[in-house]
Amino acid sequence: MGSWVHDITPAVLRSDAAAGLLGALLVLPQGMAFALLAGLPPQYGLYTAIVPCVIAGLFGSSRHVLSGPTNANSLALFAVLAPMAVPGSPGYIELALAVTVLVGLMQLAVSLLRLGVLANFISPAALFGFTSGAAILIALHALKDAFGIAPEAAHSLSETFSALLAGQVSAAAIAVTLATLVCALAVRRWGRRRPHMLAGLAAGTAAGWLAGLLGQGVAVLGPIAQPLPPLHLPEVDWRRLPDMLGVAVPLTIVALAQSISIAKAVAQRSGQPIDPNREFFGQGLSNAVGGLFSCYLSCGSLNRSMPNYEAGARTPMAAVFSALILVVLILLSAPLLAHIPYAAIAGLLLLVAWTLLDVPRWRWLARVDRNEAMIAAATLAATLFIRMEVAIMLGALLSLSAYLYRTSRPAMRIMGFDAKDPARHFIVREGHDSALPECPQLRLLRMEGSVYFGAAAYVDERLAALRQNGAAHLLVMTKSMNFIDQAGAQVWEDELKRRRAAGGDLYFHRPRPEVLATWRRTGFIERLGQDHIFPDKTTAIASIYQRLDPAVCRACEARCFRECGPPGTAHQSGQADSAAPPEAKRETS
Repeated sequence: MGSWVHDITPAVLRSDAAAGLLGALLVLPQGMAFALLAGLPPQYGLYTAIVPCVIAGLFGSSRHVLSGPTNANSLALFAVLAPMAVPGSPGYIELALAVTVLVGLMQLAVSLLRLGVLANFISPAALFGFTSGAAILIALHALKDAFGIAPEAAHSLSETFSALLAGQVSAAAIAVTLATLVCALAVRRWGRRRPHMLAGLAAGTAAGWLAGLLGQGVAVLGPIAQPLPPLHLPEVDWRRLPDMLGVAVPLTIVALAQSISIAKAVAQRSGQPIDPNREFFGQGLSNAVGGLFSCYLSCGSLNRSMPNYEAGARTPMAAVFSALILVVLILLSAPLLAHIPYAAIAGLLLLVAWTLLDVPRWRWLARVDRNEAMIAAATLAATLFIRMEVAIMLGALLSLSAYLYRTSRPAMRIMGFDAKDPARHFIVREGHDSALPECPQLRLLRMEGSVYFGAAAYVDERLAALRQNGAAHLLVMTKSMNFIDQAGAQVWEDELKRRRAAGGDLYFHRPRPEVLATWRRTGFIERLGQDHIFPDKTTAIASIYQRLDPAVCRACEARCFRECGPPGTAHQSGQADSAAPPEAKRETS
């Protein structure tokens, strides 16, 4: 537990209790809907909103994140377990609980090994594409209940669409779905902080009751077998452990990526710092313990955490109140929950799917960053057409590949001086028509980016192109060269040899401490010479100017440095033209 314990006062507890009430009202319909999406009986979604919510709240790092069942986790669990057992069957339920325990243990291992940073390698674009793909799958899986297709005619999506085309639908189920959607949307438009999903569920249940009075009955949930989460050790054939580990690894990645993303999203609003490893510890403990109390895979829920913060939650006690109030609601309303139509829950899932798809963000991403949009689109396609646990890994791989491609081509900008600037500040020559001519003997190059194994070949090619242009000396401005590895160090070793073999030399301006440390370890500074590394540009130009060929300077018309003097002179120490006027003495750049 964290320092928040010392902040508890009666006023804080009242605020947390009010926020907890909202959290309980929000998760009551969501929990049942997401459990059905995961291929489990509805009560398992309610169990998952109780035990993990308390444990993750008390042992995580965020004061405002509420954990429990989520749409993406539910769909991911269904996708990986459906090939292993019949959804909803006892064997499937035991597998779901066992895999949840394994995921929790893996999350704990990630936390204890301080590997929370790994979650940062799943880019927002990949996670967005995965979420959007999950939204489409949620909508597709909700269609059979939304249209009232008989379970025996909708074992798969293809059978569902065949039944739709054949007209095997229920008008009553469609009416219940529409009533749920219309009411939920109306309440949300009236006020986003109001429990619109609960209102929609109530409207759908009323519509189902009315349909029953008219002789058009719809399928309902039926009685909840056990209103409180029972202690239950998963009963599975442990010879299937390799298979379960194979699906637990990607589920762990998905759950961790969601958890840290949601914690950071809430932290941006609250200003509270987040410790990823501690957050993963809380999530791991909640799943490891929750799996023993009939809970399936859980993580932080954005559509409950953000309202929890906005409702005034001050400490994780809001999560405890949410779980306790939910237990009371279940005990009081268990008879009513049995009459909720499946079509009403399908209506809620369709609403969740549309919200998750976030079409405006797709438009924005396509307009602002095409590469990120393509990564998101590829992850979405993989989510739809490949196994879901592979999709998130593919998205992460694409993001890393795009990053490596960008960093493998660091910016190498030729610098010069603006003829209109009497102070002679450096400018990038490209795009500046007013730049002074280049010095034929000394080229100025600014490196922007790291020179590592992936970028070494590109940098070497660019340096070779610069050597062909005739300037024997090269001053490299390395303030923005963040680091080099052994391949990068070899690039500068080779460049030094080639420059000196051609009668020129290599110099550096303000290399970073990390770069200098690497050069010292490799002995490069000894071969280069400490006097070839300069702390500022003025000193660099003044020093290098003394090493240029005076004959070339005498005939040069560029006169880009202040040290150059007027045309026809070569004002270098010991080499100055005797006819040079006094006012042409060397100046600093």
